[in-house]
Amino acid sequence: MSLLAKSLSNIKPSPTIAVAGKASELKAQGFDIISLGMGEPDFDTPENIKQAGIKAIQNGETKYTAVDGTPALKKAIIAKLKRENNLEYKISEISVSTGAKQVIYNALIATLNPEDEVIILAPYWVSYPDMVLLGSGVPVIAESFEKDNFKISPRELESKITKKTKWLILNSPSNPTGACYSESELRALADVLLRHPQVHILSDDIYEHLIFDDLKFATIASVEPKLKERTLVVNGVSKSYAMTGWRIGFGAGPEKLIKAMGIIQSQSTSCPSSISQSAALEAYNGTQEFIKPNAILFQKRRDMVVEMLNKIDGINCNTPNGAFYVFPSCKGLYGKKTPKGQEIKNDNDFATYLLEEALVAVVPGVAFGAEGFFRISYAASDEFLRNSMQRITDACAKLK
Repeated sequence: MSLLAKSLSNIKPSPTIAVAGKASELKAQGFDIISLGMGEPDFDTPENIKQAGIKAIQNGETKYTAVDGTPALKKAIIAKLKRENNLEYKISEISVSTGAKQVIYNALIATLNPEDEVIILAPYWVSYPDMVLLGSGVPVIAESFEKDNFKISPRELESKITKKTKWLILNSPSNPTGACYSESELRALADVLLRHPQVHILSDDIYEHLIFDDLKFATIASVEPKLKERTLVVNGVSKSYAMTGWRIGFGAGPEKLIKAMGIIQSQSTSCPSSISQSAALEAYNGTQEFIKPNAILFQKRRDMVVEMLNKIDGINCNTPNGAFYVFPSCKGLYGKKTPKGQEIKNDNDFATYLLEEALVAVVPGVAFGAEGFFRISYAASDEFLRNSMQRITDACAKLK
C-alpha cells in the first residue's frame, strides 16, 4: 500500500518557486543571478503597519483568535468593501485566512465534489488548476489570446459552461498577464453568467490597486448585483500593502459558503496570526496615501520594461493594464540556436537559455497554461530592471 495519496500524482510543484530555487542554487555557487520570477512588491511594508504589528506583540496580542479572523478586522474589511467597491456584507459573510491562497483553497475544498467543473481562464495563476484537482474537481481551461490582450470573450465563456460547472475563477488584474477587465467587459461576462444559475464566481481581486492608464477597477459582484449571492470576492493585503510575508487574505461571500470555509480552516491551519491580523487592521483603517504613488511607480517600470523588450527581434510584449507582470511572446525566437548549438524549440528552452546565458530567471509560459510566452515580474528597482532587460537583449542577440 502506497503511503502517498493518489491525488498527489496530478499535482506539480509551483513553477515559480522552482525557478526561484534554481536561481538560488546558482547564486549560491557565485553566479550573479537576477531573478524576475517571484510575484511580490519590492517595497517595504509601510511603517505604520509595521508598528501596529510591533504594538500587538507588546500588548500581548499573541493568542489564538476566532478561527476565521477577529471581529475588528472583519469590520475593517467590511468598511473597505463598502468604501472602495460599493459592496455590503455582514460579519458572518467574511472569512480571514493565512493569505488569499488559503481563502481560495478553502472555498474549493468546501464546495467541490468529484466531476464538478471549474472554469479557469488561461493564462492562469499556476495554483488554480492544482487546487481544483486537490478538491476532486475538474479544471476546464478557457483560452484567451494575445491579440485580445489575454481577455476571454463572452462567447468563449458560454462555450465552456456545462451542467457540471460549479465555479468560474476570474482574476483581474491578472497574474501572469496583467490583463484587466473593464466594467463593460465584466458586464458582458455577467450577462452570460446570469443565464447559468448553477455557476458561482470566484473573483480574485488581489491586484486591485495595481491598475494603470487611468483604468477604473471593477469587480463583478458590484457590476451585476444579481451575481453577488453567487460570488466569493477574494482579496488581501499582500500586494497593495507590500505585506506578502504577513500572510493575510480574506473572502467575502454568501454566509453558507463562509461558514463551510471556516469549518475547513478550523481543521487545517486554524486562525491566522494574531499579530498579522492587527497589522492588517491598520492597513485597512490607516492611511492609504502610499497606494497611488506605488501604482504610478509600477506603471513607469512597466513602460520601461515593455519598451526594452519590444526592441528585441523575435520578442513581442503587450502593454498590460495592471498587476506587476509582463507576459511577452518568445515564439519569434523558435528555431534559432544558442552559441552552444542548442535549438530554441519552446518557452522552457528559452527560459533555460536566459538563466544559463544571461543569468536572468524568468518563468516559462507553459506553467501558466500558455506555451510560447514567459512571465517577468517588474517589482524591482529601475536599475535592476534595466540591467536585466539589457542582459536579455544581449542573450537574444547571440541567437542565430
